[in-house]
Amino acid sequence: MPSRTTATTRRRSARRSPPARRRRPQRHARRRGRRTGVALAIAVPVILFAALLVGAAFLAGSFRMSWADEIALAPDDRAPAPPPIIEPAVAGYRFEQLTNACTILAAGRDLGFDARDQTIAVMTAMGESSLRNIDYGDWETSGVTNPDGSRTTSIGLFQQQDSWGTREARLDPYTAATVFYRAMAERVPDRAAVEPTLVAHRTQINSDPNHYARYWDRAVRVVAAVTGYPLEGDRIDGIPHCPGA
Repeated sequence: MPSRTTATTRRRSARRSPPARRRRPQRHARRRGRRTGVALAIAVPVILFAALLVGAAFLAGSFRMSWADEIALAPDDRAPAPPPIIEPAVAGYRFEQLTNACTILAAGRDLGFDARDQTIAVMTAMGESSLRNIDYGDWETSGVTNPDGSRTTSIGLFQQQDSWGTREARLDPYTAATVFYRAMAERVPDRAAVEPTLVAHRTQINSDPNHYARYWDRAVRVVAAVTGYPLEGDRIDGIPHCPGA
């Protein structure tokens, strides 16, 4: 009898054991999975947003450092730029040209010409070559011909053609000036009473008698400066000097 009661009890216990208890771990696992998914769904955007904030803060810091560097290297703190080199000039003519003017004055002084004649010579060279000793002339630059149609052969300070002398003589400033003075004395003996532009025109035998008029005032300024007596507004420092007439 006792053995039957025990067996019966065991059977009833076995029947009473609900099968649902075995499924509870699965339900808990599902709930945990859902909770993990929700947590990840919330955490990922938060992490990304935090990363963006960190990146923005880094960029802002870099910008502030760069801006601070720019402030530190502001123009006021940099070494001053060297001043531009300005070549001395008188009436727009620079050192080389003023040196040629001195040579023209020296040739006239050596020949006994007065200050006015010397200034006329400087004016003429201004109108012919801008006081530059160039080895070409009107034919090369403009195709200018002589009245007979032949090409011009002008070169040098005074743009003298072949009839004025050899190429070497016309390209030597002192010799070219000497030839000009002698031609002026021969062709315009009454030049003291003649306007400077007409004196140059008769000496050079050019087509326009008033061509040199615009250069007279400039010649006066240049002669005054290089001989040590600059006119108002002109300076003599840094330019060549030569004795007057």
